[in-house]
Amino acid sequence: MTWDVDGLLKLGVEIDTNPEKMIDAIKHHLKVRDRYGLIQPLEANAVQRAFEARRERWNIVLKARQMGVTTWVAARLFLKTITAGGVLTVQVAQTREAAEGIFRMVQRFWDQLPQEAREGPLRRSRANVGQMCFPELDSEFRILSAGDEGAGRGLSIQNLHLSEVSRWPGDAQETLAGLRAALSPAGEMIIESTPNGAYGCFYSEWNRAAANGTVQHFFPWWMESAYVAGAVTDLTPKEKTLVLAHGLTAQQIGFRRNLETSYQGLRSQEFAEDAVTCFRATGDCCFDVAAIEERLAKTSAPIETRRGGALQLWLPPLPGNRYLVAVDTAGGGSEGDYAAVQVIELHTGLQCAELRQKLGPLELAGAAVDLAREYGSAKIAVERNNHGSGVLAYLDSVHRYANVYEMDGAAGWLTTAGNKPRMIGRMGALLVQSPEMFASSVLLGECRTFVNWPNGRTGAAAGAHDDCLMAMAIAQSVRAEMLTRA
Repeated sequence: MTWDVDGLLKLGVEIDTNPEKMIDAIKHHLKVRDRYGLIQPLEANAVQRAFEARRERWNIVLKARQMGVTTWVAARLFLKTITAGGVLTVQVAQTREAAEGIFRMVQRFWDQLPQEAREGPLRRSRANVGQMCFPELDSEFRILSAGDEGAGRGLSIQNLHLSEVSRWPGDAQETLAGLRAALSPAGEMIIESTPNGAYGCFYSEWNRAAANGTVQHFFPWWMESAYVAGAVTDLTPKEKTLVLAHGLTAQQIGFRRNLETSYQGLRSQEFAEDAVTCFRATGDCCFDVAAIEERLAKTSAPIETRRGGALQLWLPPLPGNRYLVAVDTAGGGSEGDYAAVQVIELHTGLQCAELRQKLGPLELAGAAVDLAREYGSAKIAVERNNHGSGVLAYLDSVHRYANVYEMDGAAGWLTTAGNKPRMIGRMGALLVQSPEMFASSVLLGECRTFVNWPNGRTGAAAGAHDDCLMAMAIAQSVRAEMLTRA
């Protein structure tokens, strides 16, 4: 190739739609520092080749750790930037430190180009930390952090790489929406990450990829040739299944056993083996994840749904049975949090119905009364924190519903720093001892993403919800109190 503008643009046309030409061009023109600290040509590994072969305009990559995806995407987008005119490429990392690390790699790509290129058509007019401008091509390469205020807003992006999205700070979905809006109609987007729990922006994007035309790429750990250790011959049933299904070697099984020692419960997250269980591992869940998973596998569809699916019913009211309706309130409206209502049978604690919907206090009060009347004029326990006082007022003034739970002489249940640990502890015990009490996959999913925070508090993980869980925790706490009194 001749290092002039015409030669670069010709190469750009060749590599744009031909995966093999892209792989060959990267090998011949870009260099990286390898595992041993040596500067070497970037020759595609199995993962990088697999990605290039299936890549489309929009892509999402779910991967194990250190598979070379970030390196490859940085290389191919850098090459696309320096072989096209009027291109803006943006890479967004989870932290400022990670962004600087990617930029150092891109800087090395440029440093290792021939001098005639660096002093000719790829001369830079600007090259600070996070930005390279190539005036001969009117093209630019930028590295941003997801934590940067207004990241990507006001730009017109042709190539977009979003790295480790599952670990983005703040409102990752809002940040992603702003970046996606800045992508040109014909632009290329690559979202990639290791998993980090069955919740949040990346988890949502992975699950709705097919619906919005995004190609899914999943790369398990054994696609990395370096992941081997001492050979193992005494295979467990699970290991035998993996060997038969994926052709793993005794050395790869040895590596997997080392992972189990080093990472324990987080092995399936950090070194993914399938695109389902890798999301479910968490070291911070307040509950027994295995018990939740076992129950999730056994749940069945509700016998009836209403309100467009927001209300689900599993057990109809039976004459002579007593029921309890628990309400977790929210701000309501299209931009508010979800409100949740749980209906349980008082004697057994069985979940009968669940409502999860964005409702204001007046609508929520009406929905709770409808369910309470349907279930034999059940007692209604409303969390009186925040908007709960409004719901309680509507129960009294609008619906004239008298069978309302009282705590310390006042209507409603009050969740406090003192009783919340007991509420969560009771739910944890029930999930292990009597998981059949719970029928809702939404509820169980919230249990799986209810975590211990570093400040000692508990709550929904970032991007997750706990509305159904807290409504059920209130229901089971009130039930225990009522049965004790009886």
